[in-house]
Amino acid sequence: MYVLLAALLCSACNAKVKEYKVKVVKEYPHATDSYTQGLFFHKGDMYESTGQYGSSTFRKVDLATGEALEKLDFNRKYFVEGSVVLGDNLYILTWESRVAFVYDANTLEYKSTYSYPREGWGLTTDGKQLIASDGSSRLYFLDGEYKLQRSVNVTLDGRPVRYLNELEYIDGRVWANVYTTDLIVIINPATGAVEATVDCTGLLPASLRDSRTDVLNGIAVNPADGKVYLTGKYWKRLYEIELVEKK
Repeated sequence: MYVLLAALLCSACNAKVKEYKVKVVKEYPHATDSYTQGLFFHKGDMYESTGQYGSSTFRKVDLATGEALEKLDFNRKYFVEGSVVLGDNLYILTWESRVAFVYDANTLEYKSTYSYPREGWGLTTDGKQLIASDGSSRLYFLDGEYKLQRSVNVTLDGRPVRYLNELEYIDGRVWANVYTTDLIVIINPATGAVEATVDCTGLLPASLRDSRTDVLNGIAVNPADGKVYLTGKYWKRLYEIELVEKK
């Protein structure tokens, strides 16, 4: 039994990491005042949390136009980060304030504030628990009151992958932006092992960049049809994409 288990673990460790690039299927306008921190779909609608002190928001977004249909503005002392809906609650992290919020997912009415023991970066859910990042190589699995249940160290070929940022749970795996890069890693949430990488180099062309354009950040899947969307901080476009395996 132990020999078999060791063999299985060895096989998992030696599994080749798949490498993908992105193919743009369709593009949409994206609000250039959106310093994108969190991006997700809920009941067919797109939602986005945006950062920066003095201009942090949470907004319901019209996919076709990029305009905010509803918007929450935050006190200037908060730099809003990742966000996600689990059950009837909307969860929102802040960067350095060590607080996290809960709102009613249907009405966007404020419900509660929790003390949060680390920096808030990305946030997603597997439908049972929250999954968070803090800019390190760790993923944190939390209950609905932000209490830690477990954590995993994310590794690529045995080496830690730091600067994990915005997160999305897709088909049993966690997709994570690696901050300041054009790379997305696809993580096995049970082990922390990176099973695939997604090279997004050139996704936003130079013709759509200006002095304010910032890094790739924002991954969302629409559960209704499985379509995946990517954008970035202050980007002028949001992209529906498909993965193409590198050869």
